[in-house]
Amino acid sequence: MKKYILPVMMLAIFETLAVTLWLTKDNLFYLFNFSYIGISISLGLFLFVRKYKHARRIVQLLVGSYMLVYLGLICNENMQIEGFWYYLFTGVFEAATIHYAVAKIFGPLIFGRGWCGFACWTAMVLDFLPYRTSGAPRKKIGWIRYITFALSLVFVAMLFLCHVGNIEKIMFLAFIIGNVLYYAAGIALAFLFKDNRAFCKYVCPITVFLKPMSYFSLFRIECDKSKCISCGKCERVCPMDVKITDNSRKRENGTECILCMECKRVCPKDAL
Repeated sequence: MKKYILPVMMLAIFETLAVTLWLTKDNLFYLFNFSYIGISISLGLFLFVRKYKHARRIVQLLVGSYMLVYLGLICNENMQIEGFWYYLFTGVFEAATIHYAVAKIFGPLIFGRGWCGFACWTAMVLDFLPYRTSGAPRKKIGWIRYITFALSLVFVAMLFLCHVGNIEKIMFLAFIIGNVLYYAAGIALAFLFKDNRAFCKYVCPITVFLKPMSYFSLFRIECDKSKCISCGKCERVCPMDVKITDNSRKRENGTECILCMECKRVCPKDAL
């Protein structure tokens, strides 16, 4: 039963969060929202333990489509970074602000960039593309993420400074247009660099939050050196070019591990 500890632990964390927010915010939505996400992630981890090949992809589709279609398109919530800035400027700690606090700002202290591997609706689509691992050296263009981060902040700030009317409608349109641009850029970069995760590595503004916080992540992939035979399989399948066998927190691309478990799946000695 020890191998099922992680799925149970993740379910417990999300259920605790769900009940806490439900009671403190007096809103039943939070009970449903975080329970659904917790159950989906726990199901994926359970299937992974059972060695089901597409376990993570199931979670991506369950959580990613829920956030994109239900929260975004049906409930008209801008779950992109612009939505976070919008609610932050209005002083409302709900919707996107809670989502960012849990998944992208404080949550990574516990589960690192697990959001990128299991729940991101942009990566959900990009991971269907053929280039699951990068065949080329890492490009030195990661600075682009800081530009997209700044542009999102400036865009929302200007709406408030210029006293633009119907901001809520604009934010919904920004969510739709933003997603179209993200998908277009992500797909184009994937084919240009032959790397599904090129968008995540170079352009995604959310990584400005994720990278520094995931450095201190509680859940990490570590290598048992006594079992490792240095075959290199783990590093060849890593979509984020992480130096898996280095247990140091300063390991190469260490803050970009998305906990996809591909390395663990292919390890012939169960050393990870």
